Amino acid sequence: MKDNATTAPPLLEIRDLHVHFPVGNKLFARNRRLLRAVSGINLSLGHGECLSIVGESGCGKSTTALAVMGLQEPTSGDILVDGQSIIGDNAPGRMDRARIAQMVFQDPYASLNPRQTVHRSLAAPLRLHGTPNSEIDDRVADILKKVGLLPEHGARFPHEFSGGQRQRIGIARALILGPRILMLDEPVSALDVSVRAQIINLLLDLQEDLSLSFVMISHDLGVVEHMSDRVAVMYFGQIVELGRWDAIFARPTHPYTRKLIATIPDPDTVLHPDRDRRAGKAPEPPAGYRFCPEDIGRPDVYSVPAESALIEIGPGHFVRCATA
Repeated sequence: MKDNATTAPPLLEIRDLHVHFPVGNKLFARNRRLLRAVSGINLSLGHGECLSIVGESGCGKSTTALAVMGLQEPTSGDILVDGQSIIGDNAPGRMDRARIAQMVFQDPYASLNPRQTVHRSLAAPLRLHGTPNSEIDDRVADILKKVGLLPEHGARFPHEFSGGQRQRIGIARALILGPRILMLDEPVSALDVSVRAQIINLLLDLQEDLSLSFVMISHDLGVVEHMSDRVAVMYFGQIVELGRWDAIFARPTHPYTRKLIATIPDPDTVLHPDRDRRAGKAPEPPAGYRFCPEDIGRPDVYSVPAESALIEIGPGHFVRCATA
């Protein structure tokens, strides 16, 4: 998966995306300020590629995913699939958009209707999209088998399954309409460690078998390293580093990227207690700047204007500010 290379035009493009939220009392509109959740990001997703967006909670990665899904209206910018905009006046309708991208949620139980059987949950989108009744049972049985379940599991309710099985059902529901893009929102973080590898391998197999493209939102850099072709590091609404997974993990250049990679659990920490594995939340930058780490003696090297551009420091490896 990680060795796939393509020169074809990207499947998905995000161009100068901004998403702002007004904050404050609606009665005093003049005093309301804007929360800039996403501030002008540019990303692309190739056919059959897995692009991971990583960063701390509140950095804007989930807002970006919701904008792609059509669940959050962008303030400005554009989102294109196969070169065609999917937002604005000429955007496809919600029904057409459902066949382009679907989402696999973090909590499989919360994302399933506890009062509906698995069969009904999977059959509902097919009926909404006009699938003939004579084909629905076969389609549901087929997708259940693809995710490692049995057709007879369709008669059960969500509470009758384990967490790993429920996530398989969530994946089946996301795939039932045949989308080309899956948005994976922390797909294994709510699962037991013992079944995480099974779900990861299932996703990779489905990606190859069904020619899927993934955008993965994750805090687990171990999962990111295993699944990703490219990694985008987000910090306070902007991409601060972007590149192939091997370049990011072998040569993290932005100090915030280094902070994130330093949080990856390492069994050697027990044997080598002198190793610096300090984590912790990165500080909020001052107004007009995007990074100002508290433990760097030369903040002038890292505190760069918010509007500074990404700089290419290697083939396909971009960083918003490089060390001196």
